Amino acid sequence: MTTHKRAVIVGGGNMGVGLLYHLALEGWKDIVLLEKGELTSGSTWHAAGLCPSFIADYNMSKIHHYGNTLYPKLEAMTGQYVSWHGCGGIRFATNDHELDYFKLVAGIADNSGAEIEIIDPAKIKQILPWIELDGVVGGAWTKGDGHVDPAGVCNAMAIAARNLGAEIVRECLVTNIKPTATGEWEVTTEKGTYICEHVINAGGNHATAIAAWSGLQLPIVNLKHQYIITDPVPEFLARQEEIPVIRDPRHSAYYRQEQKSALIGPYETRGSRIAWPETNGIPGWDSDQELFEEEFDPIMPFLEGVMKSMPIWANLGVKRVVNGSIPHTPDDRPLLGPVHGLKNYWLCCGSAIGIAQGAGCGKYLAQWIVNGESEINMAGLDPRRFGAYADRDYCRAKAHEAYEHMYTLQLPGEERQVARKNRITPLYDKLVRMGAVHTEAHGWERPKWFSLDGAPEDLGFRRGNAFKAVAEECRAVRERVGVMDLSSFSKFDVTGPDAEAMLNRLTANKLSKRLGGIVLTHMLTKNGCIESEVTITRLGEEHFYVLSGAGAEERDLDKLNQGKLAQENAAIRNVTEDYGMLVLAGPRSRDVLSALTDAPLDNDNFRWMSGREITVAGAPVRALRVSYVGELGWELHIPKRQLATVYDAVWQAGKAHGIANFGAYAINSLRMEKAYRGLHSELTNEITLIEGDMERFFAPDKGDFIGRTATLNRKQQGIAIKLAYVEVDANDNDVVGGEPVFVNGACVGVATSGGYGHHTGKSLAFVYVPPENTTPGFEMEIGLLGERRKAVVLAEPAYDPASKQMRG
Repeated sequence: MTTHKRAVIVGGGNMGVGLLYHLALEGWKDIVLLEKGELTSGSTWHAAGLCPSFIADYNMSKIHHYGNTLYPKLEAMTGQYVSWHGCGGIRFATNDHELDYFKLVAGIADNSGAEIEIIDPAKIKQILPWIELDGVVGGAWTKGDGHVDPAGVCNAMAIAARNLGAEIVRECLVTNIKPTATGEWEVTTEKGTYICEHVINAGGNHATAIAAWSGLQLPIVNLKHQYIITDPVPEFLARQEEIPVIRDPRHSAYYRQEQKSALIGPYETRGSRIAWPETNGIPGWDSDQELFEEEFDPIMPFLEGVMKSMPIWANLGVKRVVNGSIPHTPDDRPLLGPVHGLKNYWLCCGSAIGIAQGAGCGKYLAQWIVNGESEINMAGLDPRRFGAYADRDYCRAKAHEAYEHMYTLQLPGEERQVARKNRITPLYDKLVRMGAVHTEAHGWERPKWFSLDGAPEDLGFRRGNAFKAVAEECRAVRERVGVMDLSSFSKFDVTGPDAEAMLNRLTANKLSKRLGGIVLTHMLTKNGCIESEVTITRLGEEHFYVLSGAGAEERDLDKLNQGKLAQENAAIRNVTEDYGMLVLAGPRSRDVLSALTDAPLDNDNFRWMSGREITVAGAPVRALRVSYVGELGWELHIPKRQLATVYDAVWQAGKAHGIANFGAYAINSLRMEKAYRGLHSELTNEITLIEGDMERFFAPDKGDFIGRTATLNRKQQGIAIKLAYVEVDANDNDVVGGEPVFVNGACVGVATSGGYGHHTGKSLAFVYVPPENTTPGFEMEIGLLGERRKAVVLAEPAYDPASKQMRG
């Protein structure tokens, strides 16, 4: 028997069912969910059911808050027992850094709708009178969250999905997924075959095995996690009020009330264990409602700590131990979106807290599948945020690290060293010897700043020793010349007779007709929303060099490959690993480069926004006269094997001109002074070029292209938000992104990115606010670590608004 469906979801846990319900809410009826056993029988049924509102990510905060508003309503909607316990939660802070972190999270919650109050130990004691608070300096009280019965909430969403016309088939083992000749997907089961336009892997613990049928390796590792339930607590028997869910970094554990007992769930800070090591962490198909034998030794130190903090539990017996598997990704965020290289194969898996996230993940992924984009920024959840570097060893190491640091705050600037140096250039060791502190970008080691005295970075949410060092790097670029290894750029060669027509159809700006011309342009969804920002250089009549950010490599390659029409004669080649890239920038950059090449570099022969192939220090170089830092400068794209040779020559030639290395911190400072937008911060799938104040890069007169009509309609209909560039009256910290924006005391928008402009001496930021709040001189407030700081809209970039320096 063969059945045709619009979408098939494989996996009946909270993530899969949450997606099914929200696809049905979006209006899709011809959809089915296939589950090999009973709903919830993987990792959903044995979860602790926690639903926290506390999360330091603007988009994930919206996902969590949505679930916490839906779950309390599900029982009345469906008649299914859900057992929503809106008891709230408290997370403890043990130092001032964690208090700063709480203030940042509370600001993010102002936008998502969650309510977070920072409270002192006395207030914690008032709420939880039995707690011992040695080492606790405060708490984040999230009043609107709590916990839920995992099976109940999953089955309630299943009922809601069926009520909307969706189908669920239980005890239906899927045995294969493969593409068809028509571009659809064939899903083979023990009960028959389904042909569908979209297939979604929501396999939970089994997601990696399901993906393998289609040649995919997912960055998921299944790890064991235990929690215990005690005998009844006499103090709980004597009162009606339920205690909040406590998250205690002192003991790396959460604990809460479970009926009249205590539930305690430690995360081991060492020795975390793969669930099914004999099969590389992947269960067999016979794994159904599977639990492992209790293992007290790994968790005993943490349990003992909790008992000291809650002495009323110290003498209780253990009624039950739950030891089950939970999937973890390298960054502990779910995999939500398309996979690289396959069309209409989606992931909805990899969530370590799928009860809390199932509804919100389902809502926003459904929007993406149905509409082509979501109303929140999905870049941080897109499975293509990981590349080929994320092999099994990498994923295992990072998953263990993520699990063991569940309640350990990673401070701004902190570089954890597990599974690093996956993608390095020939300059890596040399730059380390010169003081480079590297950060990771899509597996690449990229210089962040240079500690010339060897001192480690002062970590925290406020300005530290790197601030002064970065100021010197910025000064070198603005006054002399700087060089940076930025080889992490994604790089593509697009060639052939139809290359120009294809790129014009896929992007919003006009390609340059001039040989060597460079254009900044964007790839849009059919609804006009921004998917990517690229620069395109015409190196030949049929040769285009396409560049984008490090994290966009797989996404942009998919956009190009899947956007090419069958009849178009164009070749797309990923050359990211073939070329290294040096940024050479500053008023003396021409002097440095001219000493290394015979090519003319004056404005008449090598003007701004143009590129050509030249020889530098004996190496063939694609030299592009562009600048993300707002100065005269070049990007030098060099065969990787010759990168070190060219760098050494540049450094030697630059000594006479005061050359200095600079890194990503300096780039952020310099680009903020020029009001340059960032992809996935200012420019996201949530907005069009109209809201992003980027209409100058929209060329509707060039002919039809993806997103053209929708963008014109958006312009005609009007917009609800718009980007503004502001100067902030900051204190000792700057905007990082996600902070709330207030007008007349009301939260009206969000800051997307920011930083301190070292040359101008201004703290600068971008914000999305109502259009009436974007006129130059308009004043607003931004919440910075609990303080509301004045911000004023600027009419033009803080530095060189006419771009005379770059054109010089």
